[in-house]
Amino acid sequence: MFTDEAALEERLATPSPALVADLGRLEGDLLVLGAGGKMGPSLCRLARRALDAAGRTDVTVYAVSRWSDKAAADELEAAGVRTVAFDLMDPAADLTRLPDAGNVVFMVGAKFGSAGAPSLAWAVNAAMPDRVAHRWSGSRITAFSTGNVYPLVPVSSGGCTESDPVGPVGEYAMSCLGRERIFGHAALTLGTRVANIRLNYAVDLRYGVLADIAYRVQAGEPVDVTTGHANVVWQGYANEVALRSLLHATDGEAFTLNLTGPETASVRRIAQWFGEEFDREPVLAGTEAPTALLSDASRCHALFGYPDVALRTLVEWQADWLRRGLPLSGKPTKFQVRDGRF
Repeated sequence: MFTDEAALEERLATPSPALVADLGRLEGDLLVLGAGGKMGPSLCRLARRALDAAGRTDVTVYAVSRWSDKAAADELEAAGVRTVAFDLMDPAADLTRLPDAGNVVFMVGAKFGSAGAPSLAWAVNAAMPDRVAHRWSGSRITAFSTGNVYPLVPVSSGGCTESDPVGPVGEYAMSCLGRERIFGHAALTLGTRVANIRLNYAVDLRYGVLADIAYRVQAGEPVDVTTGHANVVWQGYANEVALRSLLHATDGEAFTLNLTGPETASVRRIAQWFGEEFDREPVLAGTEAPTALLSDASRCHALFGYPDVALRTLVEWQADWLRRGLPLSGKPTKFQVRDGRF
């Protein structure tokens, strides 16, 4: 359990021995693009801690963002991460001003509002990767993608594997597949070593599918179970896999990996668990559809092990977080959306 955000950040920044060993093998510095988002600061701290534990103080971790929140940048600097203020959204921005690095984590993305501004989604999710791939063509690049590139599939299927056909629904999902294709093209034509990571859905207690459900149960608001199943994964594990995937990045054909937890989690069951935690009957609305957005992450678990925090533990942590009145990000996942309009 966590008493405050600092305790949560400490847990998220604690590397596993496997991460320490892998990052100890990195060649060159680490550049994180879009480091100011929900997962970026904890990923940067985690990387710095792992590198230090591996004795790799020679490796610099650069965190690139606009850093409109100066306090967040100052906290990273205090943790040994070099912050760089830069507007990646500016099409005229000169990427040569950014540091050279042997390893790049691409975390930039546009999701919410994409239905009303599809051109922005494509500019950020597909056009920007082309510039990044050319700027760091000789580097290893891990690029965050999403499970939204897959179609809705029967709940009984166990989810899509990396070899299943993609079928993005909506501008956001299509533009994210565009990002994968652009980085994949760089792997084919420039020799860039690329890993595309299809993530859904990360949880860190301040946001995520569990936070969305728990908040509604605690408040006595209806939980829509039409999208009756989802995948979730602890953010600390997600960040570790993203960093370790740098060593699996390949040229020719990009390395592609589903990243999520092992369960096809029932929204109804999770709401009931939160009802037990808050000692109240959850209010459920709708009827479960036979399909959902689901990924099979068996390949991920075979390569990197199972997530180190179980689903039921995450539920307990999330309930305790809300009981303590600790903050939420105010950024719902909208995992219930079925038409791709975010």
